[in-house]
Amino acid sequence: MSISLLPDNPAAWTYRSWEDLMAIPREEREKLQLEAVRINFRRLRDRIPALKKLADRQGVEAIDKIEDVLPVCFDHRVLKNYPIQIIENRDFPKLTQWLGKLTAHDLTRIDLTGLKTIEEWLGRLETFGMLVTYSSGTTGKLSFVPRSYDEFGPWKFHYYNVTQAASGINCWDNHLPTFFPGYRGGYQTMLKMMTLFNREMAGGDANYYTLYDTHIPADLMALSGRLQSAEDRGEVAALGLDPALLEQRQQMLAQGRSRDGDLEAWFGKLIQQFKGQRVKIGGTFSDLYRVAKAGLDNSMTCDFAPGSVLMGGGGMKGYKDAPDDWEDQVKTFFGIPRMGNQYGFSECIGNAPLCEHGFFHLPPYSVPFLMDPDGNCLPREGVQKGRFVLVDPIPQSYWGGFTSGDEVTIHWDEDCPCGWKSPRIGKTIRRFAESEGGDDKITCAGSQQAYNEFMEFVQGEA
Repeated sequence: MSISLLPDNPAAWTYRSWEDLMAIPREEREKLQLEAVRINFRRLRDRIPALKKLADRQGVEAIDKIEDVLPVCFDHRVLKNYPIQIIENRDFPKLTQWLGKLTAHDLTRIDLTGLKTIEEWLGRLETFGMLVTYSSGTTGKLSFVPRSYDEFGPWKFHYYNVTQAASGINCWDNHLPTFFPGYRGGYQTMLKMMTLFNREMAGGDANYYTLYDTHIPADLMALSGRLQSAEDRGEVAALGLDPALLEQRQQMLAQGRSRDGDLEAWFGKLIQQFKGQRVKIGGTFSDLYRVAKAGLDNSMTCDFAPGSVLMGGGGMKGYKDAPDDWEDQVKTFFGIPRMGNQYGFSECIGNAPLCEHGFFHLPPYSVPFLMDPDGNCLPREGVQKGRFVLVDPIPQSYWGGFTSGDEVTIHWDEDCPCGWKSPRIGKTIRRFAESEGGDDKITCAGSQQAYNEFMEFVQGEA
């Protein structure tokens, strides 16, 4: 093997350089991955109630070949498979009991007295040693990722390394003023990563600039649908929510109405303040393009120093008809020739950076599969398109095998001109729900009845 990695400690793999990881020959990497997944499954199988239930139902006692892991990969929706009444009633003992089925940690030891909000609950979990974050989809129902401080080290090292791989800049040694056109903090996964890593990467809190200095409460995200419905009926008071929370919602709604103007004014000020300096700029593609378009329409461009970093992501929401050259316009306006990008999802640590030839490359601690519509594993060779399944052998707090809602194309052959040796994903990524009436139906490997029983168990109905 080109570098020495231990299969029983994949967390330590993240401490190696990206170039070293991308130089591992395929045969050696896949042998290492199989052993790492085998060990991780053996360690966690009977320690995480949800994993034990699924493995028992599917009859999986051990992982002998890599495809054996597919029947015990969780549907990504399992992380929000709680009765919505638990959130609406703020029943934190039941919410904690539900989360306890998804983690190896004993959450019954957490003191839940006095909790009134989801935000307070997440803070109490963090004090206990958990790093639970949430993401929200089109349904508005929050998915909670039961990560803990067990994963903090590898999560941080991977974040630094993948940022360097995507941008070309060593973020350990280069602390650049960082612009993020969003909120200052929150337990949403991306915002939490900004708090944990991006502020330090910028060189401290004073060097980290956000559009808004406020924090997004999880309660507003979790209850957004119900709040809007109650507001339409004039029944918000009946929800019994903290008045301060309702006031913050009104502030955020007002910010939403003025956001375009706020964004342009905020960026305009920073562009002048940091003229001639190296900076790091991040944000959604739509935000970056919105600012770039406004600037170019007024014959303006930025004048940052060479070595500045531009990182985008999150799609083009609000610009469905963006021109084909929108990315070139963004780079032209900011004067930065490369725009970094990553692909991944909240459940797994190992995001894939975009190489200069337009492919997302997976690190060795992200073990990929593709499933066909019937739940069968597609060949791991050539070029294949299917439902993306990812197994992360790093976590010790939770099981890292997840079936996503994404259709991707994987190039298994290691012939990318960039030289990185790893499976790589094409830039065209489709959400199944977008083209199937919003119903993301997953046919899972193994017995469908067994999987349905498992989902009922997690929800608390079995």
